[in-house]
This record gives sequence, C-alpha cells and structure tokens, in this order.
Amino acid sequence: MFLYSVFDRGGRNIYHARLMFARPFIDSVDFARNGKEMRGEIAVSELSRLADLLAKPDGLLTYKVLGFREEGRDMLEVSLQGVCTLRCQRCLSELEYPVKLVSRLWLLPASKLDEAEEDDEVDAIEAEPRLDVLALIEEELLLGLPFAPRHPEGECAPAANDLKQKVSPFAVLAGLKK
Repeated sequence: MFLYSVFDRGGRNIYHARLMFARPFIDSVDFARNGKEMRGEIAVSELSRLADLLAKPDGLLTYKVLGFREEGRDMLEVSLQGVCTLRCQRCLSELEYPVKLVSRLWLLPASKLDEAEEDDEVDAIEAEPRLDVLALIEEELLLGLPFAPRHPEGECAPAANDLKQKVSPFAVLAGLKK
C-alpha cells in the first residue's frame, strides 16, 4: 500500500527514472529463421574488451544484425559502421580508424562447429537460445581491426623528422678532435 501512495498519486504516475542500459539478447536460430532485424548504436566506450586497443574511448558505432536462411543454413549478417580512435604503432599518436564491417555467420550447434572449419567461405558460430548481441558485435569488431594500426605512409613523417633534427650530444666532441 505504501508504494502506491508514494509512486502513484491519484492515478498520476509521477515516478520517473532513467532506464538502465539493457543488453539485447536474441534467440539466434529463431531470429534467423524468421528473418528478423535489429539496429542500434553503441558507444565505443561500452565495449570493454576493446579498451586496450583504443587511444580514446570516444565515438559511436552503428550496428545492424540481420537473420536469414541461405541454402538451408541459418545465418546472421552483422554490419558495423563508425570510427574508432586507435594508437598508431609507428608514431604512437591517435589514428582515426573508420569501421565498415560486414560479417556473415553460419549458426550451428556446438557439436557441428568442427565441420564448419572445413568451409572457408563462411564463418560459423554456435547457435544459442540467448545470444548476447553486443558481445557478438564486440567480437566481430576485434576480429576486424588491424593487428598493428598505422597512419598511411608519410603521415607519421613529422615525428620522425623532429628526431633527426635534434643535435647529438657528441657533436661538441667532434669539434674538439681538430
């Protein structure tokens, strides 16, 4: 009775709270067989496994998960678009890396995943009744990022030129040699 008097005053719902972030889960086989689609955005900072690769956790990724059947196979197509700020492995400065990934995944029971390794055309994942969509997105992004991100050739040159222009501390000794 107390709750009704505090949160519902005479039929006027005055209790407002910001909803907590809810992770989307899908029944992967049902999703594929019924041709369902899910779209959304996720902040790059929400992807915790990605944190070590980022120079800054800024940015948004737009995702789309599409279920379909192809040649009798239950399939998911995961599309990602956005920008991640990585660290260039040449100059260690920030590198804006555009993300544009499309992955096609074959849904299989765990017992048949070994058979799918023989098929190089399509990647396979375990069909789950409660598949965490954000974990799937994070996994696909990790697989799609370069192992050693670098600026295009020549864009890191200013940092390298600064190092070459510094005077060697032994240059003074060369003058004493005369």
